[in-house]
Amino acid sequence: MTEIKHKVDVAIVGGGMVGAALASGLTQQGFQVAVLEQEAPAAFDASGHPDVRISAIGAASVALLKQLEVWPAVLDMRCAPYRKLETWEWQTAHVAFDAESLGLPELGYMVENSVLQRALWQRLQQQPVELLCPARLRDLKQVNDGWQLLLDNDETLTARLVVGADGANSQVRQLAGIGIHGWNYAQSCMLISVRCEQDAGDTTWQQFTPEGPRAFLPLFDRWASLVWYDSPARIRQLQGMTMPQLQKEIQAHFPARLGRVTPVAAGSFPLVRRHATRYVQSGLALVGDAAHTINPLAGQGVNLGYRDVDALISVLSESRLRAEDWASEAVLQRYQRKRLKDNLLMQTGMDLFYFTFSNQAAPLKVLRNLGLIVAQRSGALKRQALRYALGL
Repeated sequence: MTEIKHKVDVAIVGGGMVGAALASGLTQQGFQVAVLEQEAPAAFDASGHPDVRISAIGAASVALLKQLEVWPAVLDMRCAPYRKLETWEWQTAHVAFDAESLGLPELGYMVENSVLQRALWQRLQQQPVELLCPARLRDLKQVNDGWQLLLDNDETLTARLVVGADGANSQVRQLAGIGIHGWNYAQSCMLISVRCEQDAGDTTWQQFTPEGPRAFLPLFDRWASLVWYDSPARIRQLQGMTMPQLQKEIQAHFPARLGRVTPVAAGSFPLVRRHATRYVQSGLALVGDAAHTINPLAGQGVNLGYRDVDALISVLSESRLRAEDWASEAVLQRYQRKRLKDNLLMQTGMDLFYFTFSNQAAPLKVLRNLGLIVAQRSGALKRQALRYALGL
């Protein structure tokens, strides 16, 4: 006999960087929220090495985290502001963006995923959020006034709205029967935590090579993160190397401006594009990677997730103020309309960038480098592109 647990307004499946932010924001707006999460984030260790997984948090995402009262906890742990962003293939075709041109103190911050998760989790513990952890979703079925969630410990939870914030392989999306469009890119990505001989600075840069981009993300102290795109076979080969062997490969394949670095840890993942055929149905919504995954070329993944969070909070709270049925499909469609176009635009823009720069045909090479030169010289247009990427 299953135990009927109780009823909440919103059940969020997944308490990661996006799900936890949504839970915090909806609770702030007076919704009764439960979060299902498989494991709580580890305690922060100031003496530990940085997490291999890093997010480039743009200005709009920082504003959301401040609104949620989470940002001070991130600053108390660690993060690194970046003020310049450079990209090039040929040295003569070099595009640089800087915070000053937008009148901003910084373009954003490099934050370890584990730091962000920990800060958000601490905030949830201070709020009247029901944290079901460790908990796994076993099944999901529609009932008269919403959805019934069956957990792996046989408990049941009923919610007017279920939100899938459970990542690219979303169980909520699958159980709701929502399809996806997508493909695998012909590349994998490796993230490498390195110690630099010099101060890491506040500039993040990316060089395009025939094999794929190489990027540098400055972190705190003398730590940085390197991003290496290459064929899946090459990334597997790099992943199998010892750190001294990997150090030699970095020196041979990264631009000289990197200087001498010592790799400490590495992780890799295949590049996949996924987009849900729809974000909502009656009493159900998808946010973040459950709705869309993007080529991580410009570190926009978590920022798009935070734009989803912002949009869903505003749609639900405005609808409830109007005394509407806020969990209805008609209301949730407003969220989908707000986000679908923006996410598709960002996905397509990244793909266009990716395919343009991974094609080695000589005319295209000349064209794209001319494009970079034009971009560098088109002040207002360049600033507009940067403002859009930062969510301003």
